[in-house]
Amino acid sequence: MPELFGHTRARVAARHALLTPDNHVNSVIPGITGATAVILINEAMGARFAQLLVTFQGDGQATLPVGDAQTFGYLQRGSGLLAVDGQKKKIRGGWYFYVPAGAAWSLTSVAPGTQLTLFQKKYVSLAGVAAPSAIIADSARVPGKPFLGDRAANLQVLLPDEAGFDFAVNIFAYAPGGHLPFVEIHAMEHGLLMLDGQGVYRLEDSWYPVQAGDVVWMGPFCPQWFVAMGKQPARYLYYKDVHRPAL
Repeated sequence: MPELFGHTRARVAARHALLTPDNHVNSVIPGITGATAVILINEAMGARFAQLLVTFQGDGQATLPVGDAQTFGYLQRGSGLLAVDGQKKKIRGGWYFYVPAGAAWSLTSVAPGTQLTLFQKKYVSLAGVAAPSAIIADSARVPGKPFLGDRAANLQVLLPDEAGFDFAVNIFAYAPGGHLPFVEIHAMEHGLLMLDGQGVYRLEDSWYPVQAGDVVWMGPFCPQWFVAMGKQPARYLYYKDVHRPAL
């Protein structure tokens, strides 16, 4: 039991962080009941968005108050009845949704053990461009494409690549041994959830073993690179800010 000796794979640095399920501490979130809720990333860490993990019990539900934050939700497992801005849909593992700022949403009739990842960000409008509308969709129906022509790295783009959106959420899937083609350094920041498999993430000058359930934050201009390791494919869900001026 290495935790008895204060051991952890986690690390929180100035421009990146790794959090594991062993580090989770529950928070009380207004509008979420009958569930455990963990704030994994937010402004206190240095990020400009929030990432949460919600795990529901049998009587759980989420009815978050309307505000200036937009929300993206990804259902990792389980099922529930989703209502978004007047739309209603029964969703299950692999489904996702987008809620514009100022719109109401709820998840009710939730199966016990249902797990939901949320990304939240205050919306930044763009002059002359309409804000996006609500979306409810199944990621299994989103076609993937080889990343930069590499069939060992498959990218699914979950939100439309349109100027109205000020963030994107994608799923990256890697065959064993698949990897990013180069060390990326860019102004965009990421919030990332490992969905399946394992690998190694380079963040700045540190190398971290990662596996399903781990969460990674990458701040702007954090050098980053990933390779899938082991005999099983690896997948992760990740957020990034897009489509807004550099200044």
